[in-house]
Amino acid sequence: MASDMLTVRVARKTVEAEDICAFELRPVDAARLPAFTAGSHIEVQLPGGLTRQYSLCNDPRENERYLIGVLRDPASRGGSQAMHDRVAEGDRLQISAPKNRFALAAAPGASLLLAGGIGVTPILCMAQALSAAGAAFEMHYCARSRARAAFVDHIAAAPFAARVALHFDDEAAAQRLDLAGLLAQADPLTQLYVCGPKGFMDAVLDQARALGWPPERLHHEFFAATAQDGDDDVGFELELASSGRVVQVAKGVTIVRALADAGVEVLVSCEQGVCGTCLTRVLAGEPDHRDVYLTPAEQRSNDQMLLCCSRAKSARLVIDL
Repeated sequence: MASDMLTVRVARKTVEAEDICAFELRPVDAARLPAFTAGSHIEVQLPGGLTRQYSLCNDPRENERYLIGVLRDPASRGGSQAMHDRVAEGDRLQISAPKNRFALAAAPGASLLLAGGIGVTPILCMAQALSAAGAAFEMHYCARSRARAAFVDHIAAAPFAARVALHFDDEAAAQRLDLAGLLAQADPLTQLYVCGPKGFMDAVLDQARALGWPPERLHHEFFAATAQDGDDDVGFELELASSGRVVQVAKGVTIVRALADAGVEVLVSCEQGVCGTCLTRVLAGEPDHRDVYLTPAEQRSNDQMLLCCSRAKSARLVIDL
């Protein structure tokens, strides 16, 4: 974590839905928090030393608090469990200033907001910002059930409630999302924003591409990179350009871990190929990109990589360390 961390107090912790808690964070040493824009996230330092990213879901006009929603994920590596079980009202946390890799585009046309599960957090923030700006948009929120859908009461009471449609897997077929129809009838200038589980996002983006939506109108945010089984992984050499030192990266060992074992520390945060904290220039060799941070075009250029999750296709990589 960087040295310019903010100290906040957990002013309120509430159960928003089954396995989802909301945390209201307020400043300790100042009257206001740094401004943020729709789609922003913060990095939170958790008990036990973990650092995780959470999208801000409150109105960007609010500068006295941040609101995040956290899903307890049984498949997580401890972050969500720490937030649910070890963080209570009144506790102090260290967080980063807001960062944004999922911003609303400065483009003409309406916005189509699609949220799946906990992916509602940045999408809700976008809805509030667009509503405040008087911009045209509609929002669709999909969840397994009403009991597992967070912030539904907030949405129902919001001034933009009429623009939001809720879709639940366990309710009548008539209310389920007709994705193909929705995307097919959208105006040619519409900007699409989607966030949620990978399967949901893949379905949305694949359908949009099949219907001819251009890449510049498709905006998305992943929570984690796709897990790799590693069966075909092989070891490789990692050369540090500053010293010429060569570090062996064995099969099943991440670059970050290999470097740490060799006494070389790299700043990391999410360790899942999402946040970009460990982004490093590649000077020679071909990376095996396994992140969701870089765009496909950036990955094809092979001049940078995320050390937390990516590997090498060539026998040696030379990186700018």
